[in-house]
Amino acid sequence: MKRDTSHRLYEEAKKLMPGGVNSPVRSFKGVGGEPLFIMRGRGPQIWDADGNEYLDYVGSWGPLILGHAHPAVVMAVREVAAKGTSFGAPGPSEVQLARLIQEAFPSMELMRLVSSGTEACMSAIRLARAYTGRNKLIKFNGCYHGHADSLLVKAGSGGATFGVPDSAGVPPSFAAETLVAEYNDLPSVERLLQAHGKDVAAVIVEPVAANMGVVLPQPGFLDGLRRLTAQAGALLIFDEVITGFRVAWGGAQAVYGVTPDLTCLGKVLGGGMPLAAYGGRRDVMQLVAPLGPMYQAGTLSGNPVAVAAGVATLTALQRPGAYQQLEETSAELEQGLRDALRQTERQGTVNRIGSVLTLFFHPGPVETWAHVAESDAKAYAHFFHGMLERGVYLAPSAYEAAFVSLAHSAQDISETVAKARQALAAV
Repeated sequence: MKRDTSHRLYEEAKKLMPGGVNSPVRSFKGVGGEPLFIMRGRGPQIWDADGNEYLDYVGSWGPLILGHAHPAVVMAVREVAAKGTSFGAPGPSEVQLARLIQEAFPSMELMRLVSSGTEACMSAIRLARAYTGRNKLIKFNGCYHGHADSLLVKAGSGGATFGVPDSAGVPPSFAAETLVAEYNDLPSVERLLQAHGKDVAAVIVEPVAANMGVVLPQPGFLDGLRRLTAQAGALLIFDEVITGFRVAWGGAQAVYGVTPDLTCLGKVLGGGMPLAAYGGRRDVMQLVAPLGPMYQAGTLSGNPVAVAAGVATLTALQRPGAYQQLEETSAELEQGLRDALRQTERQGTVNRIGSVLTLFFHPGPVETWAHVAESDAKAYAHFFHGMLERGVYLAPSAYEAAFVSLAHSAQDISETVAKARQALAAV
């Protein structure tokens, strides 16, 4: 494949942006080589600046559950943009989207639209502190909740990719308010609550960890968090930025039957446009300005173009059989990758829930951050480049997920599995 144009653009970009990118995991530093510059997408496919075509399993890191340039989303965005791109005032589409969200997530009795998952999580934590009058937060090793200062402590995603568990520029006093437990380890939470319970405002968790690769909650883990937080008088926050509308219409909380106090949504919610939300119990959300003293605002919150893309995406997901199709297609890819690992005698584990999955180069099981950290990132890098050369675009990091869309066909999956078998044989 020719990469001349992407190379030229990358060299130019490095003179203008840190590392030549606007988000670190796009740099390919975790797998080596140079990033591709993508020009367009359609359905399950993308094309780079040199005209190379790929089957895409990044999907803008999760939002594009309908595939690229879905006609309903494109039409909605065009129609709304022609009327005005931003007003800084309430609009009817915000009400429509909020109703759709509440239908899917009854726990979100009141909600606020924002522009990013980071903003949603940051605001939910501030709200939890305002509600409880406490300062400390418990998060989990390897879970990523955006790049707000208090959350960049033992975070996954890009932090894991670059081997940077904490970020420079975060004051020690901020980090001191964040306590770190181990995912799928209830005793680690109990110990923190026993030592700091009167100071803990909230426990924030990805109900299915998906920023260190996909790691599913063990039986009783989420129920245990619900019980422990209630006993401690702390709030339970589900970060469903990835899992919301991705693993089920009602997210992971519907799958596992555990109701949090606050929920953070993003990615799929915006259908590829910058949009997120946080919401939860009415008595807690009533503290948000203008009703209460917890201040949070945003010039582009509820932006009409982004909301239109969100409404079009969620409406499409409501059609009968949409999630069954996603489950069947994703299960086919999971099984195909398992078979490819067995046929090539490579050690690996495939973790999946709904339309999100990760292939770990680890004998398994992969149930904790410690297991993730033991996986072979170098083997993944070889596999990544092998797939890229065969026209399959995966996340350029061993600690991220692959996303299946409604645009992926059975033929696409079959083709992907065949190429995975070839790439694995070459690792």
